[in-house]
Amino acid sequence: MDGAALWHSSRGAGSPPTRDTSLLSGALRMKNIAALVLVAIFMSPAFSRVVPDPATGQQKGAIEHLEKLAVQRQGDGADAGSGLEQSGIPTEETGGFKAFESQPAQPEANLRDTRAGAERGDAAAQNLLGEMYATGRGVVQDLVQAERWLRKAADQGYAPAQFNLGAMYYSGIGLARDLVQAASWFAKAADQGFAQAQVILGVMYINHQGVAQDPVAAAAWLRKAADQGVAQAQYLLGVLYSSGEGVPRDPAQAVSWLRKAADQGFALAENSLGANYLYGQGVPQDYAQAERWLRQAANQGLALAQNNLGAMYQNGRGQAQDYEQAVLWFRKAAEQGLALGQFNLGGMYEFGHGEARDYGQAAVWYLRAAEQGLGQAQNRLGALYETGQGVAPDLAQAALWYRKAADQGVAQAQNNLATLYESGKGVTQDAALALDWYRKSAEQGFAPAQFNLGVSYAKGRGVAVDEAQALVWTRKAAEQGLAQAEYNLGVSYYGGKGLDQDFAQAHQWLSRAAGQGHAEAQFTLALMIGKGQGVERDPAQAFLWWRKAAEQGHARAQFNVGIALAKGRGVTQDEREAVEWLRRAAEQGVAEAQFNLAQVYARGMGVSPDEAEALSWLRKAAEQGFALAQYNLGVTYAEGRGVPRDEAQAVSWYRKAAEQGFGQAEFNLATNYYNGRGVTQDYTEAAVWFRKAADRGDANAQFNLATMYLSGQGVRQDSAEALSWFRKAAGKGSTAARDAVQKLESAEAPK
Repeated sequence: MDGAALWHSSRGAGSPPTRDTSLLSGALRMKNIAALVLVAIFMSPAFSRVVPDPATGQQKGAIEHLEKLAVQRQGDGADAGSGLEQSGIPTEETGGFKAFESQPAQPEANLRDTRAGAERGDAAAQNLLGEMYATGRGVVQDLVQAERWLRKAADQGYAPAQFNLGAMYYSGIGLARDLVQAASWFAKAADQGFAQAQVILGVMYINHQGVAQDPVAAAAWLRKAADQGVAQAQYLLGVLYSSGEGVPRDPAQAVSWLRKAADQGFALAENSLGANYLYGQGVPQDYAQAERWLRQAANQGLALAQNNLGAMYQNGRGQAQDYEQAVLWFRKAAEQGLALGQFNLGGMYEFGHGEARDYGQAAVWYLRAAEQGLGQAQNRLGALYETGQGVAPDLAQAALWYRKAADQGVAQAQNNLATLYESGKGVTQDAALALDWYRKSAEQGFAPAQFNLGVSYAKGRGVAVDEAQALVWTRKAAEQGLAQAEYNLGVSYYGGKGLDQDFAQAHQWLSRAAGQGHAEAQFTLALMIGKGQGVERDPAQAFLWWRKAAEQGHARAQFNVGIALAKGRGVTQDEREAVEWLRRAAEQGVAEAQFNLAQVYARGMGVSPDEAEALSWLRKAAEQGFALAQYNLGVTYAEGRGVPRDEAQAVSWYRKAAEQGFGQAEFNLATNYYNGRGVTQDYTEAAVWFRKAADRGDANAQFNLATMYLSGQGVRQDSAEALSWFRKAAGKGSTAARDAVQKLESAEAPK
């Protein structure tokens, strides 16, 4: 299959991880409501698109693929899948916000004092008491009481309480989830300079959560928090400068803010800063710096960074290529549930890089990533089902996974799905659907699909034949360097099919395909050079291209190399080597090679004469319908060369060759009918075959046919017709025919 062919494993102990919904309750167990809000925020859609510096173009490695995925918006909702899972979520230990932080157990006297202060209207005490009820520290946890006291403090304008009340609305714990109310309370706290509220409000403006989507407002709030030194805000502001959302795109400013956050040990910023150094965005490209920052983030357990670091080792960027290290880091990311890490680890197993090749393990990891919705993994899994590598072959499953990836816009999967619809494998055959999927893939610039779309137009599959469109799409694929398309375009110019014949253009495109190792292009190019079509005739150069194709197993090229070596055309004559190439072609079933090999053994050219071997190869060529071999095999039986003499067998082989229009066989068959050798004598049949040979210009057949007309054997007697044929034979140099003409003309002369 063009552009595809790449798997499954049953669910069980190695099942892909699901989202850890215990994170929210885990935040409460930490007795930290700020952490609760931050978990929700940092698992939100904003964080599915905050890894900066997406690579352009098609995927060239794991890092590019990661970043391309990371910038895609995954949808709305605080628990929308981001691919980050637990990576990079700020907590107290990793530099998270301190508002609403855990409080030590309250002595009874302190609790009384706090409650008394709260009841007197002290906002700080009301906030503290609300936190205690929310977290269950020093009192029985009671979210109703928590909301009551927090609201009292918030209504007095106490920023920490406004933030905490907003957090309860945002999370939906203790209150019905209400993002509008959450945004309102966060805004009140943010207006007072409360940095944590400014960050979350900025993210809500990015995500269209409780407020209209407004990147400019988001950037403004994030800058306020960033100026206060909040790492998360610095990081997000750097992301906005990378993408140009809400602020002018400015890679240098992006790096500046990312560095501020990274210098505080914020893992996501370290990862992004590493990516900037990797691609030279906003800073000079520096693999050492890229590796430094990615490693710092990876060592903090950030799966994205672990995946990226693995990719650096995989691609040999900044250090020697090291597949074992790549596997180590990919595995760390994969075991945290990062779909890209799982996909990349699967690839290492598939290709045997850093691990023994194991299609079963590849299928396991691809399945985990595929079930998380990673299109590239779905495509690979489909290919494994199609080929039966690592899983039982199942074309219906292949089609299912290809469809999932195709629906996400994965061009290779769209092409693969199209091939199944075209062939009816795993799906009901549907040429129109195949055409539609080829087009979707082709319009994304996927060269194999462009080529396949061109073939569909050329052959009228799912659409009316349209040679012009066929050439348009073939050219697009050829211009991207797809060798098969280059070859097809070259052949179109060579034969003038859909284009004006143009040997120079044919030579150009065939040369491009041949240079990529396309054997058929190498063979055709050699023919052109050998004939001087589009270029100066050059037998030596032709031989070089024939040899390249021959070394790839191209049978006709092997035959031509053998003939060139045997005759010294474009190369020093070498009969021994010629025999080897003729044998290779003969063993692939090239009848001409089999015939020539028979001649080699019959004459002892480069080998010892061997009549039996000669007969064996001659028979193989004859049985394939090669007329010259059939004729020669007939002669062999007629003369008893290496076989018992057998006129009936001779006639049988003469007839096969004669029915293909082989003149000498027609003459011999006629002679056998005339003389009754190996067949019942039949002058009429003899005349039929003599005429066929005579019409081809065989002088002996013309003479014999004239004789039969003269005597009326097998034909009506006709002296004029006889004279006509004698004259034709005489014109070919037959002395006997000239004599016959003179006699007939003398007899006809007036006395």
